[in-house]
Amino acid sequence: MNHNYQIIIEYLGKNFVGWQIQKNGTSIQEIIQKALSKTFQSKIKIIGSGRTDAGVHATGQSANFFLNKKIKDKVKILSTINFYLKKYPISIIDLKKRKLDFHARHSAKKRIYEYVIVNRKSKLSIDKGKAWLIRKELNFNAMKQSIKMLVGIHDFSTFRSSSCAAKNPIRKISKASITKANNKIILKFESQSFLQQQVRSMVGCLKYVGDNKWTIKKFKDVFNSKKRKLCAMPAPPEGLYLKKVFY
Repeated sequence: MNHNYQIIIEYLGKNFVGWQIQKNGTSIQEIIQKALSKTFQSKIKIIGSGRTDAGVHATGQSANFFLNKKIKDKVKILSTINFYLKKYPISIIDLKKRKLDFHARHSAKKRIYEYVIVNRKSKLSIDKGKAWLIRKELNFNAMKQSIKMLVGIHDFSTFRSSSCAAKNPIRKISKASITKANNKIILKFESQSFLQQQVRSMVGCLKYVGDNKWTIKKFKDVFNSKKRKLCAMPAPPEGLYLKKVFY
């Protein structure tokens, strides 16, 4: 009899080619599948909630897999899986039994992404590889006004990667916020699903507003143009975190 299990995963995306298995390097999916296969002594394939790009981190990535036996000792199994992951900056932080029709990607109701900017002159030490360092002082209020435009149902063609496979560029962003504490700026986005590179592209454009390359009106015009070629350079991957997936 098959059993369906969900795992919650935390990882640093640096040095990985991204979530999805690829021929050109090591992926997070591949490493976890190997750890699970060793733990259960059978070949395991996992389904992730979404494909994070190379260099992107997660505190609450979600995946599911099927197993032909019931897990009786969750603590022991979690310990074993994490033992096989000890060489990598990847941790399985929870394991849950789910109904057979549960699907980590299709069953998701909401995803939360956060983007971290450190706005200061000095180089990064603690946050190196975990945030985007911007040395020029950003116009926080202009960024705050601009981010509000992203909330709601819109055509996000401007912010989608040219290789995005989604059939439809229409998405609903239920919440978009920007907060500042000392020199750390955190941008937070909530949606059922995002287009490929959407969050990094939105942050890249908001940065242009913040460093006065663009006016708020220019940001609005670029957004409404639905033209990818007018988009700013996407923000680097190291500042982006998949925080949580809700079901």
